[in-house]
Amino acid sequence: MHGEYKVIGGKLVVANLDLRDGRLANVRISGDFFLEPDEALGDIIAALEGLEATTDAAGMAAAIRRGLRPDAMLMGFSPEAVAIAVRRALGTARGWRDYEWTLLDGIQSPAMHLALDEVLAREVAAGRRGPTLRFWQWDRPAIIIGNFQSVQNEVDLAACARLGVQVVRRVTGGGAMFVEPGSTITWSLYAPADLVADMDFGASYAFLDAWALQALNDMGIDAVYKPLNDIASSRGKIGGAAQKRYAGGAVLHHVTMAYDMDADKMMQVLRIGREKLSDKGIASAAKRVDPVRSQTGLERAEVMARMKATFIALNGGQDGALTPEERTSAETLAQEKFSSEAWLHRLP
Repeated sequence: MHGEYKVIGGKLVVANLDLRDGRLANVRISGDFFLEPDEALGDIIAALEGLEATTDAAGMAAAIRRGLRPDAMLMGFSPEAVAIAVRRALGTARGWRDYEWTLLDGIQSPAMHLALDEVLAREVAAGRRGPTLRFWQWDRPAIIIGNFQSVQNEVDLAACARLGVQVVRRVTGGGAMFVEPGSTITWSLYAPADLVADMDFGASYAFLDAWALQALNDMGIDAVYKPLNDIASSRGKIGGAAQKRYAGGAVLHHVTMAYDMDADKMMQVLRIGREKLSDKGIASAAKRVDPVRSQTGLERAEVMARMKATFIALNGGQDGALTPEERTSAETLAQEKFSSEAWLHRLP
């Protein structure tokens, strides 16, 4: 049995093993990681040898930690990374290529985009839809506030009314987003929970954003993951991610990146205070936005096309469409929930 796991920002860990009477046997761990002293590799293997194959990732990692000599130094990987590689070898942890991905795209209203997130995530959880990547196209300017944000603290409603900016609330946490048609690149992943089953929240954010970072790197942006949920470069923040886990086994992970923002308008409609900027080392919120356009010189459509091509090259996938039932459900939810004053002002 063979399994591999590439640590985000780190090294590759490879596990080869056999099964004997339901236990790990003939375990071999290899990769391009660094490990001192050399004998510590034997400690890792000895800790895994004979473990029950049903041991979860946390149990495997704990066994490795107990078995490691006190002076062992693991660089570029961790006991958790070894555990994921072993569980992939066993077939109990899955990678991107273990699924058939569908890609969606399309222009929608802000409320409809948010409704589609909830509908499609629940469809994946129920097994009625396969894993899906959906790119968003905006039909109007909008502010999308986080699930736990206060409207009056985050938004200047008078300025929004004057400038024709709609305000909606999403189901995920995090901060407010200002978008206009053509100004951002937004996408959602609706993934089976098994894809990130052995990862904590921090690791899952990095893992689910890795393909996008590679796409940006290939376009000349020195994009990096910045915990907990930012995509950044040496020239500033590019975008941010948010997640929600659904009962039944699905993860909603969506990201918005700035392409060509109107920073002046953003400053009029959002209330971005000094405390929000206190950990950024900057004096102006406008400086937090480092548009993808200025770093690539590419049109937005070309950036998106290259991102889709990178995703397919790494993970597979083909274009698809919403089912009539999904669209109807989303339209109802958009009207009854995401367009309602009650939902928007659930936190005044």
